[in-house]
Amino acid sequence: MDINKAFGITLKKYREKVFLSQEKLANDCELHRTYISLLERGERSPSLKTIFLLAERLNIEPHLLIKEVEKVYFKK
Repeated sequence: MDINKAFGITLKKYREKVFLSQEKLANDCELHRTYISLLERGERSPSLKTIFLLAERLNIEPHLLIKEVEKVYFKK
């Protein structure tokens, strides 16, 4: 599996877990909604800064978010 796709699957899972729309998450992180969509589809790669912004808003520590991405990437 592609790492960007694994990140996208994980991002969507955690976004939906806290009942946020792509638009609300984007606004809260001062990002564009289409960028969130591109991330979730695995068409963009997030910067470290973006990972930290998203993790904070999703109420998960950044290293735990990455750990979840690893699980999807390695299918554990």
